[in-house]
Amino acid sequence: MRGIHASLVTPFTRAGEVDAASLERLAAHCLANGVDGLVALGTTGEAALLTPEERRTVLEVCRDVARGSGAPLIVGAGTMGTADSVRQARERAAFADALLVVVPYYLRPSDEAVVEHFAAVGAAVDVPLLPYNIPYRTGKALPAETLLRILALDCVAGMKHCAGGIDHDTLTMLASSPGKAVLCGDDAYIYPMLRLGAAGGIAACACLAPSAYAAMARGDGTDGLKLHNALLPMAQALFSEPAPAVLKACLAEAGLIDDPAVRAPLRAPHPESVATAMAAFHALPDGAL
Repeated sequence: MRGIHASLVTPFTRAGEVDAASLERLAAHCLANGVDGLVALGTTGEAALLTPEERRTVLEVCRDVARGSGAPLIVGAGTMGTADSVRQARERAAFADALLVVVPYYLRPSDEAVVEHFAAVGAAVDVPLLPYNIPYRTGKALPAETLLRILALDCVAGMKHCAGGIDHDTLTMLASSPGKAVLCGDDAYIYPMLRLGAAGGIAACACLAPSAYAAMARGDGTDGLKLHNALLPMAQALFSEPAPAVLKACLAEAGLIDDPAVRAPLRAPHPESVATAMAAFHALPDGAL
């Protein structure tokens, strides 16, 4: 649970089916260019928009690529309900080295209930959990005290933390040295989070620029900061429209997947957004591509 883990898109063919060949190519490209692990069936992978059969295809492809490289595979699992989250976790545990389980969304349960939710999911499977804290999507903000209680659970290996910035609770959690990996899930904040003690990051942008993100995570203060500053415009451009639309368009333009299609209610990005992101990508320092 350290270093950079590429959050994979799910490519589609022009006929609208999961493009297993493009997914395999993309996953192998990320690992060959320095990322430490892969994430399948996350938000970037449009997991909620896939059929059960399509999710199975994604898991089989990613498991094979990860196993061949000796890299860990983190698999998304979890909904707003505990029983359904347990069901998903049990279905996907066989493919996963860790399960990425989101804080229950929309319902805004109590902090105590959130801790109990993760404990229940963890008790149901034999692989560790990586709770996914993203309050600007779930509608449920958790204070540092509760984040640390979740990290203290035996079933938890670390946390994907996406506060939308570096707030007081983030600082408090990291300063406490919780003893488990905190992975930054906001691509633009990975470098400052690393400097504050985070163990790594889960980055959708690493699909397009895996070498640069891997080098940023490994670099010392000076080199890491230079790469952060170079990557920031690209990250901002890739998230300028609802993800992963711009990212998929850039991956297709770069030849890493065959088609840029996303599923409704997502839509194709504006060409200007793609051009801006590609210009930022090509402006990365020599050796970072």
